[in-house]
Amino acid sequence: MASRAGTVAQPQDLVDLTALLDAYYDVSPDLGDPGQRVAFGTSGHRGSSLKASFNEPHILAITQAIVEYRAGQGITGPLYMAKDTHGLSEPAQNSALEVLAANGVHVLIDARHGYTPTPALSHAILTHNNNSPAGAPQADGIVVTPSHNPPGDGGFKYNPPHGGPADTDATGWIANRANELLENGLRGVKRIPVADALAADTTGKFDFLSSYVDDLPSVLDLTAIREAGVRIGADPMGGASVDYWGEIGERHHLNLTVVNPTVDPQWAFMTLDWDEKIRMDCSSPSAMASLISRMAADSSGKTPFDIATGNDADADRHGIVTPDGGLMNPNHYLAVAIDYLYRHRTGWNPKSVIGKTLVSSSIIDRVAASLGRKLVEVPVGFKWFVPGLLSGEGAFGGEESAGASFNKMDGSVWTTDKDGILLALLASEITAVTGKSPSQLYKGLTDQFGDPVYARIDAAATREQKAALGKLSSSDVTATELAGEPIIAKLTEAPGNGAAIGGLKVVTENAWFAARPSGTEDVYKIYAESFKGAEHLKQVQAEAKALVDGVIS
Repeated sequence: MASRAGTVAQPQDLVDLTALLDAYYDVSPDLGDPGQRVAFGTSGHRGSSLKASFNEPHILAITQAIVEYRAGQGITGPLYMAKDTHGLSEPAQNSALEVLAANGVHVLIDARHGYTPTPALSHAILTHNNNSPAGAPQADGIVVTPSHNPPGDGGFKYNPPHGGPADTDATGWIANRANELLENGLRGVKRIPVADALAADTTGKFDFLSSYVDDLPSVLDLTAIREAGVRIGADPMGGASVDYWGEIGERHHLNLTVVNPTVDPQWAFMTLDWDEKIRMDCSSPSAMASLISRMAADSSGKTPFDIATGNDADADRHGIVTPDGGLMNPNHYLAVAIDYLYRHRTGWNPKSVIGKTLVSSSIIDRVAASLGRKLVEVPVGFKWFVPGLLSGEGAFGGEESAGASFNKMDGSVWTTDKDGILLALLASEITAVTGKSPSQLYKGLTDQFGDPVYARIDAAATREQKAALGKLSSSDVTATELAGEPIIAKLTEAPGNGAAIGGLKVVTENAWFAARPSGTEDVYKIYAESFKGAEHLKQVQAEAKALVDGVIS
């Protein structure tokens, strides 16, 4: 049968919301199953109530663990709480509020009873902490979101006072304590009814939207966008940015159209992703099919927008659609954004470095060299960019998975979590200032630095093989060539900070691959790139799989 990827979801594709919510409250996890225990990945604890991996006991235990963690760290300021539009997000927020209020934690939730993007929460935490006197109580936060995951999923993430994703020390402690509480039948979890929690003196309101939207001129040249009359089409994709885009257009007088303001926890309006699942991945041509089709030119050759953008459910990722290039590959846009920003942000530290994850395109390396800027390559996970963004020493951090953020015009911190709204608006600034679309500018970069071909594939692996891959050392790899070129680097630690990458990266002059175990499936991921064309990339991928299988089998 032909794939339905890119076609609108059908009734059989939709999650049963009643069953989803019933399972959240009625199902208890089997702690003998590793898949039903609390586990924090790069973006918090995720799962589905239908799979007994995201249920009320999980949230009660995680929240109590966060209460104890922040007490142990001396964090006594307000805890900002955000939620996205997934069906499990509001129940999880309510469960968390019951625990937070019972423990006397000062919590701030959205003043408009709406949804809050991840970057707006990070911005709120940083604004509070930066505006507080030295020694004043510091704020932190919780984001209830599984990001771009399917409608049946839930997610729960902790952001400490630095505003970004918690590091492994924090998440490891929180997960271990949460599992202890689950094993003890939730004894030790304090809790009051949600109505009492909402009415508690310690539960307050915060206008996340105004705090974020009104501060945008400090980080973007909105005047240039407005004066150039850039026509923007913004698709919230049913996510938490839905009210933000309309306010951005109104408050800053931009020619901005909210393409689809619908919020539906089943996401019935979505086009199916590559695997025929509903997934709000704004970097996927299949998930973005409806917005891409909206950008089709009319009979006169005119498109409805100069720039169209999409965001995932918590708006920490961006998708950029241009009239001449369609949906941009995230790596391509990162390269353009870096080249533009480091040439135009004169208020930034002239020695600020460029941050990228080690599975991002090597064209960024070549752009960085042309700018005379140091490149810092870190493991996968946005948390690695937090110190640089806070200090201004790393004014930009970006991931190949369409997540990035950068500093304000004066070099001070904007967010320390991924900001899909920011990167989407930057595409309009680039268009306004340069007179060219980001995809046209990327063509200029490839004329100068070469045109790399990039892909990610999955390879089957047992749990034992994945564990072996995660513990490799460079000496385990005896190969000296990859796809006809001498190997010049074998990495199990990121060159930018020496942190373990949880896998392997092998580099030649014109190609590289990186292999990392999946945290949720019995596969490992092979990221690969070649500056010598598609056929050479296939050769790199084949040899990479053979090399890795030979080492871990």
